[in-house]
Amino acid sequence: MCLNLPTFLNVMEAPKPENAERKTLDDRQKMTDLERLRHSAAHVMATAIARLWPDAQFASGPAVENGFYYDVELEHRITPEDFPAIEAEMKKEIKANHVFEKLIVTREQAFADAQKGRLGALAERPAPSKFKIGNLADIPEGEPISYYKSGDFIDLCAGPHVMRTGNIGAYKLTTVASAYYKGDEKNPQLQRIYGTAFKNKTQLDEYFKMQEEAKRRDHRKIGAEMGLFVLDAEFVGPGMPLWLPKGTVLVEELEKLAKETEFAAGYVRVRTPHLAREKMYKTSGHLPYYAESMFPPMELDEMETEREELTSRLRQAELKVGEFVDGVMTKDSGKGGAIFEVSEDGSLQRSGPFLVKALDGLKRDYSIPPAVEAAADEFRRLKPKFDSLPPIDRYFLKAMNCPHHHRIFAAEPRSYRDLPLRLAEYGTCYRYEQSGELFGLMRVRSLNMNDAHIYCTEDQFASEFKAVNDMYLKYFKIFGLEKYQMRFSTHSKEGLGKKYVNEPELWLKTEDMVRRVLNESGINYVEVANEAAFYGPKIDVQVWSAIGREFTIATNQVDFAVPAKFGLTYRDRDNQDKTPLCIHRAPLGTHERFIGFLIEHYAGNFPLWLAPDQVRVLPVTDAQMDYAQGIVNELRGQQVRVELEFSNDKLMGRIQRAEERRVHHILVVGQREQEANNVALRIHGQGQQGVKPRAEVVAEILAAIRERKA
Repeated sequence: MCLNLPTFLNVMEAPKPENAERKTLDDRQKMTDLERLRHSAAHVMATAIARLWPDAQFASGPAVENGFYYDVELEHRITPEDFPAIEAEMKKEIKANHVFEKLIVTREQAFADAQKGRLGALAERPAPSKFKIGNLADIPEGEPISYYKSGDFIDLCAGPHVMRTGNIGAYKLTTVASAYYKGDEKNPQLQRIYGTAFKNKTQLDEYFKMQEEAKRRDHRKIGAEMGLFVLDAEFVGPGMPLWLPKGTVLVEELEKLAKETEFAAGYVRVRTPHLAREKMYKTSGHLPYYAESMFPPMELDEMETEREELTSRLRQAELKVGEFVDGVMTKDSGKGGAIFEVSEDGSLQRSGPFLVKALDGLKRDYSIPPAVEAAADEFRRLKPKFDSLPPIDRYFLKAMNCPHHHRIFAAEPRSYRDLPLRLAEYGTCYRYEQSGELFGLMRVRSLNMNDAHIYCTEDQFASEFKAVNDMYLKYFKIFGLEKYQMRFSTHSKEGLGKKYVNEPELWLKTEDMVRRVLNESGINYVEVANEAAFYGPKIDVQVWSAIGREFTIATNQVDFAVPAKFGLTYRDRDNQDKTPLCIHRAPLGTHERFIGFLIEHYAGNFPLWLAPDQVRVLPVTDAQMDYAQGIVNELRGQQVRVELEFSNDKLMGRIQRAEERRVHHILVVGQREQEANNVALRIHGQGQQGVKPRAEVVAEILAAIRERKA
C-alpha cells in the first residue's frame, strides 16, 4: 500500500555514516522481520527505478534504522517529484507478488554476469554493472556468492528477504541525498534514495506522525527559540557550539547533578589540560588507530631558530662539497651528472654525510680546494650538533580524557588500599567529525563529557560495575526515561590483533564478568558481537524519548589493556605489583548530545529544577511593585532563577509572552493578592492553579527544585 505523505528529512536523526562495515552472513541471519521487509522494499524500489531509467547503475541497498536506501548512479537527477512515478512502478511489482528467489553462483559466473551488465538490472546491458564488480571484490574467498531474483530483476545479494514482493506492506519514499560509493570520497558520488516500509498502513501512519512531532521538537529549532546555543561556523568553526546564558543554565544544572551524585558515590574530581603530546596517544593506542577522528597535530619547535640556522649552514656546506664532487665525476667521465648512493630500499639518495664521505675518497687522487675542505669540516662539526637537537614536539587536542586520567593514576604510588579509585571530570574534548556528519548538538567537534575512570581490582569489579549501572537508573528516573536498553558489545575472534587488542583470554574473562553483572542486576540488555571498543567490552546506553525516538546517550566500557600500556600498577596484599582494571563511564554522555536529547524529550518544557526561566513575577499595576519585588528577593535569596516583569503591556500580553518563553512558574500579584499575602499561580503547560498563600508557593517551588521533581 503506497501512501501519499509529505516528504521531509528525519529531523531528529543526526546524520552519521551509513556505509557500515559489511555484514557477515551470521549478522544477516539475525535481521529482524522488519529489516527483511525493508531490505526487500529496497530491491523493489531498484526494480522500479530500472524500469523507468534502464541505464541506472546500482551499488548497495540495505535496510537502515528508519527504512532503507539504494545508491544509484544515474544521469537523470532524481527528485521528490519523481517519487510518485517510482512508487507507481513499485506498486506494480508488489501486486505481481514475485517470489524472492535465491540463486547460488560461482565467483566466475558472478563476474561474468556483472561484465554483461546483468546484476542490478532487468536484463543484460551494454555497460557492465561496475559497482557490483566492486561489491564482488569485497566478498571473502570461500564465502558463498548469491543473487536474489524477483521478477526480471536480479541483484547480487546475500539476503535475507521476505518470501514474496506481495509481503511488503505500506511503504513511502522519503528523500534523496548524495553519498560516495563505499563511503570513500575518492570514489564516485552517487544518488542515495531513501524510503521506509512497514507491515501495514497503521504502523506507517504512526511513524510519520512521530516524524512530524519530531520535526516540531527539533532541538535546533527550539534551541534558537529559547536562546540556548548558537553555532558560529564563520568565526568559531563548524560543530563548536557557543552556550548562551539560558543554555549555560542547563549545562551547569547537569554538572551540579553529576557532581552531587558522584560525590555521594565516592568519586574524586580532577582537571586536565585540553591538549597533550603525541607520546600520550601513541602509548594509549589512539594513535594511529583513532587519528582520523582527531584534529591535526600542532607542532612546537622550541629550538626553531637554532634548527633553522644549522639547517641553512649544513645545506650550504653540502652544496659546496656536492658541487666539487660532481665536477670531478663529470671531468673523469666526460659526461655531466651528479653522484648518488643507493639506499637499502633501492632508492637513490644524496645526503650530506654521503657527499663528505665521497670527498674523503677523492683525497688520494685530487687536491681539495681549501674552501671545499672548510665546508666539509663545517659539515662534520655541525651535523652532530644538529642531530642532538630535541625533536619537534607534536601536540594534539584532547579527543578523550582517559589517557590524562591514567597519568594522574601514575602520578603517585598506589596500594590496594587506595582502590577503587574513582577519578571524575567534566572534560572538554575535541573530535574531528566530518563536516557532512555534523548535526546541531547531536554531532559536534567540541564536547564536554561527564567522564570518569574507575581503577579497581578484579574482586571489586562486579560491585563497581553494578554501581555504575545503578547510577544510570537513578538518572533515568530523574529525567522520566521509562524505556531504556543496555547494548552489550563484545569482540570477535577474527578481529583480534586488528580491530581489537590481541588478548583472547582477557576478552573472554572480562566479557563474562560484565555479562554476570548484567544478569544479576536484572538489567534490560541485548548482546551484540563485534562492536566492542578496541581495548575491551562496552555497553552503549539506549534510551527512548517521550515520543518514542531512540537515542544512544552514554557508554560504559571495561579496559583491561591500556592501563598496562601506561605501566599502571598498585601494590597488592601479597606485596606484588598488579595492573588495575579500568572502567570508563559517562552516564550523562556529553553536554551537547544529552542536552540536545533533553530539548527534544521535553520539547523545551523543562521541569522546574532544570528550566532556564524558573519563575516570573507579574504585578498587575505599579502599586504591587514593592510586594512583587519582595517575592523576587526572597526567591533569589534561595538561588531561584526569577525575574520581575512590569510594563505598560496588558497583563494577558505579559502572561502570553512568559508562556511563549516557557517560563515554568508565573506568579501574578494584584491588589487582593497583596492584601492577603497571596499569589495567583500559573504553571507553564498546565494553566491556572488558583490563588495560594505566598509562603506555600515559595515552599513548593523550593521543594520541587531541591528534589528535582519531574
